[in-house]
Amino acid sequence: MLKVYGRNNSVNVQKVMWVIGELGLASERLDVGGAFGQNDQDWYLAMNPMGRVPVLDDDGYILWESHSIIRYLAQKHDSDLYTGDAQARGDMDKWLDWQIGFMQPAITPVFWGLIRTAEADRDMAAIQAASLETAKLIGILNDHLQGRDFMAGGQFSIADVPVGAMTYRWYGLDVEHPDYPNLRAWYERLTQRPAYQEHVMLPIT
Repeated sequence: MLKVYGRNNSVNVQKVMWVIGELGLASERLDVGGAFGQNDQDWYLAMNPMGRVPVLDDDGYILWESHSIIRYLAQKHDSDLYTGDAQARGDMDKWLDWQIGFMQPAITPVFWGLIRTAEADRDMAAIQAASLETAKLIGILNDHLQGRDFMAGGQFSIADVPVGAMTYRWYGLDVEHPDYPNLRAWYERLTQRPAYQEHVMLPIT
């Protein structure tokens, strides 16, 4: 059985658990990181010297970095989630890299400022600036989704996973959400997926 180390309120853990759910794989998730700690202990650092979550243990094969994990799982299980020729996979990989390189860094100050910082200590100017930058980036998603049901390849794939997990978080934050009809339609499609409901649509903490 697969083991995933990481707390369920980590967006990066949610990406992995969502893909595991889509693939219908048996798994066990163990709470690590955040309030649960343990990720600075020797046994954990032996698996992931970065001390971050998630970590996957697939019958003794250890892998860390959420996007590496979801690629690995989709390829190992010969899934349509990561299929096609080099160009098709390139299109998927592009959005995985975009999410971790642009979308996630933009929204993180908003999330931390509003969710994990006491109201009296919030830097509202910084939060507002980051919120505007996030909305601008998400507008790129909205434009890309014009005429598309999913992010790449005409069907649900791992390209939808990182941006889909982060979009749920964005809609759940108390910030202005511009009218992005293509994004909203795509997001509504994701909310109908049982694995998304189970592993992503959780309280934002």
